[in-house]
Amino acid sequence: MKHRRRLVLLSFGAAIALGVSVALAQTPAYRAPHRADGHPDLSGIWQAFVTANWDLQDHDAQPGLHPELDGAYAAGPGGQSVVEGGEIPYQPWALARKKENFEKRGQVDVSDDKKWHAIGDPELKCYMPGVPRATYMPHPFQIVQGSNNTILMAYEFTSATRIVRMNWKQEAPTDAWMGWSRGRWEGDTLVVDVTGIREETWLDRAGDFHSDKLHVVERYTPMSPYHMMYEATLDDPRVYTRPWKISFPLYRRLEKNLQLVEFKCIPFTEELLYGKFRKAGAR
Repeated sequence: MKHRRRLVLLSFGAAIALGVSVALAQTPAYRAPHRADGHPDLSGIWQAFVTANWDLQDHDAQPGLHPELDGAYAAGPGGQSVVEGGEIPYQPWALARKKENFEKRGQVDVSDDKKWHAIGDPELKCYMPGVPRATYMPHPFQIVQGSNNTILMAYEFTSATRIVRMNWKQEAPTDAWMGWSRGRWEGDTLVVDVTGIREETWLDRAGDFHSDKLHVVERYTPMSPYHMMYEATLDDPRVYTRPWKISFPLYRRLEKNLQLVEFKCIPFTEELLYGKFRKAGAR
C-alpha cells in the first residue's frame, strides 16, 4: 500500500513538473517597455539580494571582527556562490594573496604610503566599491537613462556614481575607483565594458581581488517588469588562470516614493583611520 501511494505521489509530482515545463515553454519571452530611442527602459532603483559582498563563493555564516563587542550585529550571513562553476580560478600566488587579504581585512595603516591601500578591506575604509562589487553590495542603486547617449548609475554606498558612455571609443584616460564604462545594446541587453579600475578595490569581504589589468563585461537583461538578470565576466591574466563569470537577478524596488538615501560613511571611519594621530588630550 505504501509503495503504491509512493508511485501515485511520484506520478503526481511528474505531472506537475511536466505541466510547469509546458507552461514555461508556451510563455512568450518578456519584452521590456521601450523608450523613444528604441531601447529598453531600465530606469529605476534596483537591488541584489545575494550575499556576494561577504563572499562571492559558497560560505557559512561567520562572526564579525569583534564579536566580543558586537555580538551578532556585525556577523556575516551564509550564502551560495554566484560564481559560475563555484570557484574563482586564481593563479597559485594569487590564492595565497587572497587568504592574506582576508586575515588582514580589518587592519589599516595610513602612516605608510605603501600599506595605505595594501591591507584592509576598502569597504571598511569607506572607499568607493568599484565594479562589479557596487552592484551586489547590500544597498540599492539607481539607473537613469539620459537623452544624450549616456546612462547614469548612482549607488547608495559612499554616494558613488559612474557614467556609462554609449557607443564610445575612447579608452580609459586614467584608473579610477569606479572604472571607465562604455556601453552598447545587444537586443534588449545592456552590455557595459569596464576598464581602468583601480587595483585597490576588492571584490568582497573575503579578500577576493584583482590587478589593474581587470577587464569586466557586464550584461543587464530585463526578465520581467520587476527583475533583470545581471552577469559580469571578469578577465585579469595577472591574477586568474582564465576569465570567469558571476550572475544573479536584480530586483526593482517598488516602494511608494522610494529614493536613494545618503550613506556617506566617511565620518564613521575617521577614528579608525586617523585616530592614532590625534595629539594627547585633544578632543
